[in-house]
Amino acid sequence: MSGMPRLVIAAPGSGTGKTTVATGLMAALAARGLRVSPHKVGPDYIDPGYHSLATGRPGRNLDPWLTSEDLVGPLFRHGSAGSDIAVIEGVMGLFDGVATSPGEPAAGRHGHYASTAHVARLLDAPVVLVVDAAGQGQSVAALVHGFASYDTRIRFGGVILNRLSSDRHEEICRGALEDAGVPVFGAIRKAAEIETPSRHLGLIPVAERHAEAVRTAGLLADLVAGSCDLDGLVRLARSAPASPGPTWSPAEAVREGEAVREGEAVREGEAVAEGGGTRIAVAGGAAFTFGYAEHVELLQAAGGEVVTFDPLHDEALPEGTRGIVVPGGFPEVYASALSANVPLREQVAGFTGPIAAECAGLLYLGRELDGLPMCGVLDTTARMTARLTLGYRDAVAVRDTVLTREGERFRGHEFHRTVCEPPERPVFRWRGGADGYAGGGVLASYLHLHWAGSPRLAARFVAAAAHHPANK
Repeated sequence: MSGMPRLVIAAPGSGTGKTTVATGLMAALAARGLRVSPHKVGPDYIDPGYHSLATGRPGRNLDPWLTSEDLVGPLFRHGSAGSDIAVIEGVMGLFDGVATSPGEPAAGRHGHYASTAHVARLLDAPVVLVVDAAGQGQSVAALVHGFASYDTRIRFGGVILNRLSSDRHEEICRGALEDAGVPVFGAIRKAAEIETPSRHLGLIPVAERHAEAVRTAGLLADLVAGSCDLDGLVRLARSAPASPGPTWSPAEAVREGEAVREGEAVREGEAVAEGGGTRIAVAGGAAFTFGYAEHVELLQAAGGEVVTFDPLHDEALPEGTRGIVVPGGFPEVYASALSANVPLREQVAGFTGPIAAECAGLLYLGRELDGLPMCGVLDTTARMTARLTLGYRDAVAVRDTVLTREGERFRGHEFHRTVCEPPERPVFRWRGGADGYAGGGVLASYLHLHWAGSPRLAARFVAAAAHHPANK
């Protein structure tokens, strides 16, 4: 980390105001003129959108499961390069993650792999706990003591109290924590809390409510600046020790991915992209907001010229497109508008180049979504349900596709309330499940993958796209 000032904003559990505080702190520090590098623990796509809005820099995820433990530091150094301070928002409770690392036996009480605590330890970053003090007095000190002492490998920095009801309530909580030797970096009143709109999979993405999100970020900045000790938090961040190491490079990662690809038996018609200029169209707009910043960087490093298009409004793919990437998002919310854009659906259906799609992209490529016509690239239909499918997946590819080779392992994540007709020949299998639709140059799945953990995917995709003629 080379001495990069850094701070982890964590919580005892979900719903304590962690995102409110983290986003507000990022915005408040940015308002002071600091270049703030925003990060999020875990596979979440929506919070980084608010972080990006607050800081003007790409929100980046740090997830040991999706990319590997060894990549957390290098990815952090890559993302925070050129900044003055990094703020990392945690996920769920401080110690909530998967029980063990992939392929390992039970790791005991400190096994919390891919948790906020795990990432904080890998980065050697101070942790500030956002505590919901509603309904508590001196008991808040016992709660914090438990979190501070549970795993002494964590660099515990102090707390920010949230949802305080009065001056007296703050006095009681502060006094108890000070008696316990715990620094208090802020006290936020219940009446001052700002709520962010949510829906069935969490917060509503910034792209769907940009003007309101800008206003919210400003209010959060004012809230944190007026309730928290910003100088003290910056000092705490600067207390993080130097921890030098390699910096992740998309170009180097792609070279490694191409080495893997070139070591395979190259399939007929496959070509390596050379010299750039292979245009890759990535779906965006309000319906497709789930993506990692490193995906675009990897595609570019592999020789791709990345352009975006909005399936809600654009009636044609960008001219010169040789490959299409359709990420996750909320197509079920926009099914009518997506279906109504017949010219684009027909063009996607007739596209002969490679297509990679995840979750929402899978739904868009199917025949129907909630009874409304979609692109028809895949012979499957989808519908919304009340059941949430959520969790990490340790998957193995059981067949060759445009991106995968039989026997390769991939760490992914599922997060959806829709179901599709199951594939006759799935691409991925894991304990208790299977998924993945493929045919020709298409691979679509509910699995969200972080391509930094499998850079060969970018190398393969751009190489496949380079072989196909551009659309006109």
